[in-house]
Amino acid sequence: MFDLDELKAYAKLHARGQGIDARRVAGILARIRNDETGSPDSWAKVWSTTADALAARGRHLEACRHYTMARFPYPADEERARAQRSAVEAFDRWRTALNRTAQGGIEPLELDLPGGTVRAWTAGLDAAEPRPLLLVTGGIVSVKEQWAQLLPKLAKQGFAAVVTELPGVGENTLRYDADSWRLFPELVDRLAGRARTTDVSLLALSFSGHLALRASAADPRFGRVLTVGAPVGPFFTDEDWWEVKVPAITKEVLLRLTGAADRPALRAELTGWGLTPAELDAVRIPVGYVRSTRDEIIPRADGELLAARLPKARFKEFDDVHGSPAHLGEMRLWLMHALLSSQGIQDHRTKALEVAMGLHRFADLLKGEAKAG
Repeated sequence: MFDLDELKAYAKLHARGQGIDARRVAGILARIRNDETGSPDSWAKVWSTTADALAARGRHLEACRHYTMARFPYPADEERARAQRSAVEAFDRWRTALNRTAQGGIEPLELDLPGGTVRAWTAGLDAAEPRPLLLVTGGIVSVKEQWAQLLPKLAKQGFAAVVTELPGVGENTLRYDADSWRLFPELVDRLAGRARTTDVSLLALSFSGHLALRASAADPRFGRVLTVGAPVGPFFTDEDWWEVKVPAITKEVLLRLTGAADRPALRAELTGWGLTPAELDAVRIPVGYVRSTRDEIIPRADGELLAARLPKARFKEFDDVHGSPAHLGEMRLWLMHALLSSQGIQDHRTKALEVAMGLHRFADLLKGEAKAG
């Protein structure tokens, strides 16, 4: 189904990003022999079997992470589709247990929007005392459960936080197309009354960062964008980069999300998605952008374009591949610091964040949270 070597290479990155122990990942990958539907040694089956065992022992958050790996890069067969459903169910069990011991907790949200249904996990929504709204989205292979475990910490920082997915990913049934940026204004409209929607923050990773920048060019309610390795222009227009550099698995996922008939049709579709000079000039808000020196998906020229056009853009660079998975703790700390600083929150608040989370503790955040599951 998918190239097994490529799956294994990217698995190491995505598993690390979720905090799965490297030795565990190596052991699981050693048992995978193929990516054939129905095979006991297949990618989805081996990951799912491990996840099932964790779920049976009540380790629901860890199970969720392994189910997320089983459905990678998207639910292309029934085993992967089951894994995606199971990831949501495992997360729900974990957050239900968490809610019994934590004030506020994590709550589900379902919205019917034009073109489909969007599901999300939330914390801090309150009609009586609306908080500043923070919308969080991942990329083309990231389900909301990968980020939703951070919601209690975001709520403690004073946000009404909502974690959802890129159109076509996970439980988001919207189609991924050139107008997908409208997801963000639609969410803000629907959340009015339960959050402060006059100054909204977008933490939009990878491909959703492209949508966030486009939305902020059109909607004055967005006050800041924070992203990691977002395509802006050159990714969509550079033919040589697309043909030589972009991994086959990335192309396959984009083909599925957009519904394009084939790769030539996909390429023709994406060519028009780059942000125009007028759209970039309209982005007059603070932008925080994490770049990876060895990014194998997004060309360096995308970040350089933002640096040239956006006077309020700030950059953090890591010597890493796409998404900087080996620098997860440093990256998230930088993003949170940028988020709070851009809102005018003074040093005592940001220093308190660093003391409360600490660089090493923040790097181990995902592993530590598993103990609560």
